[in-house]
Amino acid sequence: MIRFSLTCPAPHAFESWFASNGAYDGLHAAGHVTCPVCGSAEVSKSLMAPAVRTARSADRTEVTGRPDLRGPASDQEKAIAALRKQVEENSEYVGMNFASEARRIHDGDAPERAIYGETRPDEARRLIEDGVPVAPLPFLPARKTN
Repeated sequence: MIRFSLTCPAPHAFESWFASNGAYDGLHAAGHVTCPVCGSAEVSKSLMAPAVRTARSADRTEVTGRPDLRGPASDQEKAIAALRKQVEENSEYVGMNFASEARRIHDGDAPERAIYGETRPDEARRLIEDGVPVAPLPFLPARKTN
């Protein structure tokens, strides 16, 4: 399959998939490639960037023909995975009770410890405004699934 960027004289820009360049040529010559906006059959290919496989994507697709989405693909994803591991190993997950538990720790009503969890943006804003030291994490906590 190949995707072409196309335009008509109006000029409306759109994309369409074809089995091959020859398939596009045959359909275009028969007048079957038309603009989805105005219906014009005067359609031409636009300048487009080719889809180039990088060495990294070639390595991931070598066995299955599909990208391996189980592990980090970039240095940034590896850094976030390492941060996640450190947070999970060194702090307690308090779930949706994060705002109330952070406030209790700050006020001295609960033992001081490292925690992480989830809260609504307005609750996080109130914690910050009240001087409770909190910071957003660049990942969502793992959730148990069936």
